[in-house]
Amino acid sequence: MSTGLIIALIVIVALVVVVAAVVTLRARGPRHGAGLKRRFGPEYDRAVARHDGDTKAAERELAERVQRHGALRERPLEPVERERYEVRWTAAQERFVDAPREAVVEADRLLAELAAARGFPGDGHYEDQVAALSVHHAHHVEGYRRVHRVAQAHAGGAYDGAGTEDLREAMVEARALFDDLLQPSGHDGGRHRAHADGDRTAPARRGHHTPSLFHRRQTKEG
Repeated sequence: MSTGLIIALIVIVALVVVVAAVVTLRARGPRHGAGLKRRFGPEYDRAVARHDGDTKAAERELAERVQRHGALRERPLEPVERERYEVRWTAAQERFVDAPREAVVEADRLLAELAAARGFPGDGHYEDQVAALSVHHAHHVEGYRRVHRVAQAHAGGAYDGAGTEDLREAMVEARALFDDLLQPSGHDGGRHRAHADGDRTAPARRGHHTPSLFHRRQTKEG
């Protein structure tokens, strides 16, 4: 067999391999993207918007999050821990009536502590913590971002522009993540959704019930 024929065969085989790889990637691409969209829900749309509509860039970012945090196993809470967090959230929600901004700041602090207690990155590593939460609690992590923005502005002495209604909505969204994080590992936290009144779905616990505060008229804005 001549050298020229050998080279031609090598080129043909190489082309076949390249074409097969391209076909395989195209076949996998939509399923991969659809899987990410199902897993991340609103986080998928948020990532696409942040990348100016570039779905490939958004999917690369989300896939990297799964690679970094997908294997994380949430540490179960002891009953006394769960009760302690519930009591603190109730206190923050009650405080909202007279000091809404301070209540939202406390909600941010409480979510950071609870996430760390469940095994998510802690020690002030907010971005890492949110990235990990977005992998495991994608449908509710935006509430954490909202209260954190208020808390950061408050800590810096700046006004974030949020009115009382915005703060109320932030607390409601944050409560949904709070409820998810309180659930035992493997349970569907989605069964506990915060409604517009802020706490209609929260069950009475050990003889006390979290009052529905957000229907009350807020006369102060903090």
